Amino acid sequence: MNKKLFIIFKKFFPNQILSLNFNFFRILIILTLFFLLTGLFYVLFFSPPDYLQGYSVKIMYVHVPASILALFIFAIISLTSIGSLIFKVKFFPLIGKSLASLGFVFTLVSIVTGSLWGKPTWGTWWVWDARLTSMFILLIFYLIYILSWRFINNYEKAVKVSSIIAIIGGLNLPIIKYSVDWWNTLHQPSSITLTSSPTIHYSMFIPLIIIFLGMILYSFLIFLMKYKAEILKFKKNKDK
Repeated sequence: MNKKLFIIFKKFFPNQILSLNFNFFRILIILTLFFLLTGLFYVLFFSPPDYLQGYSVKIMYVHVPASILALFIFAIISLTSIGSLIFKVKFFPLIGKSLASLGFVFTLVSIVTGSLWGKPTWGTWWVWDARLTSMFILLIFYLIYILSWRFINNYEKAVKVSSIIAIIGGLNLPIIKYSVDWWNTLHQPSSITLTSSPTIHYSMFIPLIIIFLGMILYSFLIFLMKYKAEILKFKKNKDK
């Protein structure tokens, strides 16, 4: 198991990323477009309206994947930040830096689509309940993390400051995840979990999974492009 993890870990070594060529990215782009367009076509023409929420439920196909990816990306940033501070792995900060803007966008999309979904469902655009408030706090942590890289010129200092921000922000992730279980909120419990069967109909579940896979591929594509650029930038500054 450790050997397999090391093989996966090794794939993100800078020299491995720099070896990625145009053909690899072209295949990734094609796969991303295939899943996103297939999922969108399914949602527009085959996915039924909800018996209570009507067609507004279709916001779910963007809101749910964006929310999951927003949390998952910040979790990776937090873990790489811990690895950076403790084990001094040089490329961990570059991974976090490359993911941050992507996670920020997904968090913003989650909040905006949640607000659009909340108006017809709850009768209001926004409430300061546990899930929405903790998600807004996540957006703030993303912003502070990005700004720390932007305005701290010294690289080593930027690594330390951004890592501390990410680790503290990571404490908010369990609150977001379990807020609907710990407190009474307007936000409904999760319809999809790792420990139980989905509670939504297959006609909604299938396009949701297709779009989610498309958004994962899109995230991977953007991350690799930004990560490769950050590695080249780091090497260039190091050679000066």
